[in-house]
Amino acid sequence: MTYDAAMKKSQADGPLESPVCFHAGSNGELAPPPVTPADRRAEALYRRVADDNARRLGISRRDFVTSACGTAAALLVINQTYGCGSKGGTYAVDRTSTLDRDAACARLGGNEFIFDVHTHHVATDRAWEAENFLGGAIRRDPQAGCGEADRLACWSAEHFIRELFVKSETSVACLTLFPGLSVAARPLFDQEAAATRELVDRLARSPRLVIHGMVSPELGAAQLDDMQRMKEESRVVGWKVYPQYGGWRLDDPKVGVPFLERARKLGVRLICAHKGITFPEVVGAATYGSPADFGPAAARFPDLQFLAYHSGYEPNIEEGPYDPAGGGVDRLIRSVLDAKLPPGKNIHADLGTTWRLLMTKPADAAHVLGKLLLHLGPDNVLWGTDSLWHGTPQAQIEAFRAFEIPRELQDKHGYPALTRELKAKILGLNAARVYGVDPAVARCAITEDALAKHKAEHAAAPEPRTGSLGPRTRADFVAMIRREIAMRKVMIR
Repeated sequence: MTYDAAMKKSQADGPLESPVCFHAGSNGELAPPPVTPADRRAEALYRRVADDNARRLGISRRDFVTSACGTAAALLVINQTYGCGSKGGTYAVDRTSTLDRDAACARLGGNEFIFDVHTHHVATDRAWEAENFLGGAIRRDPQAGCGEADRLACWSAEHFIRELFVKSETSVACLTLFPGLSVAARPLFDQEAAATRELVDRLARSPRLVIHGMVSPELGAAQLDDMQRMKEESRVVGWKVYPQYGGWRLDDPKVGVPFLERARKLGVRLICAHKGITFPEVVGAATYGSPADFGPAAARFPDLQFLAYHSGYEPNIEEGPYDPAGGGVDRLIRSVLDAKLPPGKNIHADLGTTWRLLMTKPADAAHVLGKLLLHLGPDNVLWGTDSLWHGTPQAQIEAFRAFEIPRELQDKHGYPALTRELKAKILGLNAARVYGVDPAVARCAITEDALAKHKAEHAAAPEPRTGSLGPRTRADFVAMIRREIAMRKVMIR
């Protein structure tokens, strides 16, 4: 296991933080959810367990928390605090795994090929925050407390590489992009993403990163024309779009269809659209953020592959068995069924941020995973974490390995069992097929020494500050979004 610490007495304890944060927070695309009484109970219980177990093992609390036993303890706390027994999913951990390293690693370890299709970092050497609500949001994320003088620097390419490829077992990742009020306000350009890919591949001496190209087709023909450049110069493997941000649908004859036709013509046929996790207070976001357009678009363009980033999930909707009139993930499934697309066709679901938010909702998690696997097919659910928004993805990986759908739900709703073979598909083999990546290629590790050497060789001038610390409250966050959307409407006119 990558970040398992040595179980011995060492440095003095600092603030005790669970390796699995019980309050998931925001990924910058949603207003931070409130801390619940269950979150507080879980934190208090974890502190007691960590104190007791560290004392029994004769180690510091810090060493316990950073060990495999510490992660197992966090998952056991989730079972006890948020779990619903046979009514929902559960983590296959027990008290023994919170005290015995080998038992913990047996539950949480693995040797799968892991392909994270949903990762982010931002540019830290140019001003983009003033016209993008993401900047203020990520400055408040725990990742921003990495120790850099400028909190934005915690989202740099170097920190991205460290969290993804040094501190987690991720084999290959896709670096995806985020929109902005204008092209200049995007937090990361495709050229910058390409530079990160070259750095990763050089440090690893093997291919470990692929990238998307960002397209905002609602801004006009120039966006479609730029797709040729992105294909040739940046070697993008797919297109990232945000219909809810620009107010359009994939099956829109004036905006969506011309974009899909251009993707087909260029031969880069993977369409990745943000669906779900509706931007707060964005006019029309609930309509255009719905995955209802996936079925019609996939049926019309059977030679394209469609990947719903976030799977249509909405944090404020309780997920249960599939309901034809339901919201959230049910909208994606309904779109597939209405289009009469059988499981295994050209619609796929990404788990980025969705799984992170479901980790402390075992009942919802069992239904979301079960529904997607049943109706889209076991080959069409792809692993994603939305890191760096949530820091290193290692805890998400280990929690997923330990998660189970109870037999009662399998029998009642037709959900498959989450076997090791099925989890291996979800964690990487499905994405390898969709993205055209060979999972058998040897991929070398990136070390802290390699990163330190790179930093020493490429020391740059201090990064410029934008002067804006972003919104500090939800009201400020909503006000910024409203200003941005209003300005965007003027630009489109």
